[in-house]
Amino acid sequence: MKNSRKLAMAGMVALAGFAALAAPAQAQRDPVYAAARANGSVGEQTDGYLGITGQATPDLQRMVDDINIRRRAVYAEKAKENNATLEQYAITAGCQAIARTTPGEKYQAPDGSWKTRTDAPPERLSICP
Repeated sequence: MKNSRKLAMAGMVALAGFAALAAPAQAQRDPVYAAARANGSVGEQTDGYLGITGQATPDLQRMVDDINIRRRAVYAEKAKENNATLEQYAITAGCQAIARTTPGEKYQAPDGSWKTRTDAPPERLSICP
């Protein structure tokens, strides 16, 4: 059962990578989002959603909430299409989003702590391919 879950998760990873970019892509081109990502105010979480890494301002919280609402909608649609749960699909998207971070950007490590990406591969959940 554990191997079949890993296989299913791995199969969805490629799809999740594309889905993660679909709806929130426009929001992610926003200069406010780009600045928050570059200065480490936000980072990619293991659950597939964007997180605030420090002090939340109302504007920052609104932006993160908006992006996460869009991500959730895409994940729900794609999970249904692929006979997966929303959580499974979101986690696979999180694996991909963390893998795509660049040096200097923040991401959530498997232990829940926030890390700053270096030139080394980021720490990811053991179920990530």
